[in-house]
Amino acid sequence: MHKASVLFGLAALATSGCVVYSDDAPGNVVVGPEPNFAPYVLGADAGCYYDAAYYDDIWYFEASVDDGNGPLDVTAVYADVYDSYTGQWVETFELYPTADPYIWFSDWLGSSTYLNCFYRGYEVDIVAYDAYDAFDALTIIPYTY
Repeated sequence: MHKASVLFGLAALATSGCVVYSDDAPGNVVVGPEPNFAPYVLGADAGCYYDAAYYDDIWYFEASVDDGNGPLDVTAVYADVYDSYTGQWVETFELYPTADPYIWFSDWLGSSTYLNCFYRGYEVDIVAYDAYDAFDALTIIPYTY
C-alpha cells in the first residue's frame, strides 16, 4: 500500500472519531470510541421514620450503584415512587452522590412530599443513569409504618 494513502486513511479515521491508545499492547493504536457500559444498581433502600427534632416524618432513599466504565460515570440517580395498587406515578426524588462514589442518598421532610408513611402500597424504582443516558433500574418496597 502506498505510504500517502496510509497516512490519508489514518488522518481520516482520526478526524471522524477519537483515538484510544491501548495500554495492553504497546504501540497499538485503536481507532474509535471507548465502549459505554450501562450502570447497574447493586442495591437500594427506602422508607420513612419519625424525626422528633423536626416534628415530621422523614423519607429516605439510598442506592448503591456502579458502572462498567467506573462509578464516576454514573451522573444521576432517581427514586420514582408509584402506587402499586393503581400503577400510578406519585413522585420522583433526586438522589445525590456521597463521599463514597458507589453510594447515592437523599432524605426529605414528609410534609414536603405527597407520600404518606402509613400507606403500604408504594413501590420505588431506583434508576441510575450514566453520561450517555444508559440506565438500570431496581424496584423495591419502601419501609412504612
